[in-house]
Amino acid sequence: MRTTFGFNKTSAFVLTLALAMVNFTVPMPAQPQNGLPRATPEAAGMSSDRLHAATAVLRQFVADRRIAGAVGGVARRGKLVHLEAVGFQDIDARTPMTEASLFRIYSMTRAVTSVAVMILKDEGKLRLEDLVSKYLPEFSRMMVQEGGSGPPRRPAREITIADLLLHTSGLNQRTSELYRTLQVRSRAIALPQFVFNITRAPLMEDPGTRFRYSEGTTVAGRVVEVIAEQPFDVFVQQRILEPLGMKSTSFWVDGPARTRLATAYRDADGALTPYEPEELPFTQKPALMEGAVGLVSTAEDFLRFSQMLLNQGALGGVRILKSETAASMTVNALPDAILKQKNPSVGWGLANVDVVVAAGSRGYLTAIGEYGWDGSIGTFFSVDPANELIVTLMTQNVPPNPDGLRQKFKAAVVQSIVP
Repeated sequence: MRTTFGFNKTSAFVLTLALAMVNFTVPMPAQPQNGLPRATPEAAGMSSDRLHAATAVLRQFVADRRIAGAVGGVARRGKLVHLEAVGFQDIDARTPMTEASLFRIYSMTRAVTSVAVMILKDEGKLRLEDLVSKYLPEFSRMMVQEGGSGPPRRPAREITIADLLLHTSGLNQRTSELYRTLQVRSRAIALPQFVFNITRAPLMEDPGTRFRYSEGTTVAGRVVEVIAEQPFDVFVQQRILEPLGMKSTSFWVDGPARTRLATAYRDADGALTPYEPEELPFTQKPALMEGAVGLVSTAEDFLRFSQMLLNQGALGGVRILKSETAASMTVNALPDAILKQKNPSVGWGLANVDVVVAAGSRGYLTAIGEYGWDGSIGTFFSVDPANELIVTLMTQNVPPNPDGLRQKFKAAVVQSIVP
């Protein structure tokens, strides 16, 4: 029987926790051609001591039983300067978290899907203004039901590819009551069935009229699949993951890698209780290759992906996107009228990221021009172009941001920059 991580601890557990709170790292493998080179923090204008203080924040959250464990990563000026693991990958098995631990990154998957779409744009195979129905005819029959009630009607216009990436499509979120009732999404169905299901549900408003976080990114994955004439996961593997050296990122965890998948935990009356967030776990190949929430990754892998964005489409001599395309993805692309509805200080970019556009913040995003996003069970990444700084934090926890963990860790990292 599995146990919970609560207030009754044996002396053996205390000893194991103390050991786990030490900086558990594994030797770095030889750098792939397209990976990030390592450097000391001082060589990149950061303080080692202050970065250790950032890790101490994570250790304290483990000690306080708010998270089981975490991996924090920092890159600056194109170099990997900090990658540390604390706590447990699995509490019951007493497995320490390591740099190689795997995490369900959920909505951080969207940024990868957006890059897949923009690769096709660069190749002239689609335009952002194209109607989705050009590639998925089912979308020509969509109806609008304002707020989910009232008589259905035809939309003022159809959904475009840009709408899918900017969440201005009128589609809803996978956890909405409507989509759960209609059983729109399941990891046990393939993308064509998902598209059929989602087009049976009404749009919540006319496309292009408001920001509504949605399943549009999974629809975008199906568009990629149709245009590329190959499975979405294969396209992502061949065109993004392999060129970037993201060897630990995939849509499911197979074989020996299963031992590296961090257990997900949720807070149950002050105790961390293990749970499986999906009916079809990430250790099984899903039918649905889900562009919105489907990937598993590591902190280091996602630092590489983020560095490619910061480098405007290239990493390690390999170009994934045209520089102007990549640059266009990490600035606000919402019209003013929609931006005011969302948050006047934080826009949305085609990379499926929040973008700070004015004084203010979005939690862990604080500097104007900074962009990033997170996952629903405890992961986040941020990219600050002005400081050439990338931060990622991986946990597997619900709530995903207990006691402002993301903000506290990110703030400690920023304080590590040496003026």
